[in-house]
Amino acid sequence: MSETQEMTFSDVADHNSKKDLFLIIHDKVYDATAFVDEHPGGEEVLLDVGGQDATEAFEDVGHSDEARQLLDGMEKGKLKRMPGDPEPHDSTSASKTDSTTSTSTSSDGSMGIAFYALVLLGGGLAFGAYKYLQAKSASESK
Repeated sequence: MSETQEMTFSDVADHNSKKDLFLIIHDKVYDATAFVDEHPGGEEVLLDVGGQDATEAFEDVGHSDEARQLLDGMEKGKLKRMPGDPEPHDSTSASKTDSTTSTSTSSDGSMGIAFYALVLLGGGLAFGAYKYLQAKSASESK
């Protein structure tokens, strides 16, 4: 992109259809029109956040590095915030959200580890029960 354009929320809001789709992610404006049909999650996902700040939706999904690189090619410009615009969804933009985000991030990380541990424990118990029943069945058939 040779020149960075500044766009306001109202500029972006006008681009919310399948044939003309802009998204805001981390205060950058992206033209996702050409990507609508290729999006792995389907076009509906993009259309739901078209013309809006899609930062939260983008980060909640946990996009890959490849998806983040694709954004670079779609960048249209930067968001110019005006009085009355919605608060940014970007955790690095406002110190107010920094404190809440860092707390939720650490608890989300703990929950992920706890869930992983629970799945491993459940798998181990299921395997143990399987082996126990298999041994019991083998000893009864003798």
